[in-house]
Amino acid sequence: MPDYDMVVIGSGFAGSTATLSFLETTEKAGQVGRVALIEAGKKGTWPGGSRWTRPFLRLNRDTTLLGDRAERVEQNLLDLDYWRKLEDEVPNTVKFMQDHGVKLIHHDEENAALDFEEQHFAYPVGGGKEIIDEYLILIAKYETANVFYDHEATELTLDDEGRVNGVVVSESDGQQRTVTAGTVVLACGGFEGDPEMLKQYTGRDADDLPIIVPGIKYNRGAGIRMAMDIGAGTAGQFDMVHAELVDPRAKTPHSVIWGQNYGIVVNENCERFHDEGEDYLFATTELIAYDTWRHQNQKSYFITDKTVMDRFEGSWVYETAALPPEQSDTIGGLAEKLGLDPTKLEETVSEFNAACGSGDWDPVEMDGKETSGITPPKSNWANPIVEAPFSGFPMTAQLKFTFGGLKVDPDGRVLNTNEEPIPGLYAAGEITGLYHKHPPATSVLRANTFGCIVGTNVAESLSAAATG
Repeated sequence: MPDYDMVVIGSGFAGSTATLSFLETTEKAGQVGRVALIEAGKKGTWPGGSRWTRPFLRLNRDTTLLGDRAERVEQNLLDLDYWRKLEDEVPNTVKFMQDHGVKLIHHDEENAALDFEEQHFAYPVGGGKEIIDEYLILIAKYETANVFYDHEATELTLDDEGRVNGVVVSESDGQQRTVTAGTVVLACGGFEGDPEMLKQYTGRDADDLPIIVPGIKYNRGAGIRMAMDIGAGTAGQFDMVHAELVDPRAKTPHSVIWGQNYGIVVNENCERFHDEGEDYLFATTELIAYDTWRHQNQKSYFITDKTVMDRFEGSWVYETAALPPEQSDTIGGLAEKLGLDPTKLEETVSEFNAACGSGDWDPVEMDGKETSGITPPKSNWANPIVEAPFSGFPMTAQLKFTFGGLKVDPDGRVLNTNEEPIPGLYAAGEITGLYHKHPPATSVLRANTFGCIVGTNVAESLSAAATG
């Protein structure tokens, strides 16, 4: 008899929801479900990324998943059945979250251009930490659930018929042991915390991309490697990552700066290098962050004026940063505060202002107010930077999650390279593959949704085996 009915690797959103939904489903069926939750991080250190996140949830007020204003993804890069399953299940996910103590605030966005069908999103009170804390408190009430911190999974084991039947773990004292189980669930994130995997897949300058929060250092790609070692297929964009622009002046993690659409972004030579108006808010930040890392020596600067800052006063867009922007009554004075060349920045701003076309500036829509005659162009929101005081943020890119991961089906089963399920192996969360054009503000919903699906499926399989 195995040690557990299910072993879950990783205690973030996907792992904790898989564990909790498994325990509750078996309990409702009148059975006892034995589960081990294995976490590489130390207890009390906020391992992984889930506890650190300030999640945006692309939800309608009726808790359905908001669609896109336009087609946002290349269909040949995306498993549409998987995303349709997410869309179908999100209302159940939100109910699960709320039934387990998560409180949501719904927000009508009046200022920033989101790519959602409606200018609306939700976010949880207390952020990701409160969600995980609520889940783990409930898991701890089950005597048949054990949580092992400072235990790192290193290898999957197979029985004689090729079914996954356990995992080898390295304990806190360095000793290794095998934990046997009827099913193994991989929910341990991507490879953000593994420099060698980052170099292998993202290439040069991987070491120049710091992680956005300390807990991500435990996401060392172990789940991906273990699964690939037994023939798992992969999905997603291994050579690109999701990074965000943060304020290097800040001493606290996750000091994210949004809203680069509503001004210009320059490099350390005071040169614009990206079309700040090519896409909606979340996508633009991601693309400029990637460009800052790859091509701009990890230094960029957002420059705007009073018109923009007044419009967004009290908004989350610039207030997620830990510190206020640098300000000056002149562009040259702002340059000095940012450590830039005053003459060069004045020339860049003057050139941009002269290139701005006619039309009304509308930060909520792609307004078509574009530049002409300059490179790169600005396709939308090209409003002259003329009204003092002028504001500027220094920015650098930090890694939030990797895109490359495991191939799974809509039930969360890990598929092999022939796209057949590997018996006894599931995966959920950011360990499963993505592409950079995936619908934004879905990561937390995706992890919670497929964690619930996996936990429920494993529990129902256990019940069927018991009654069959």
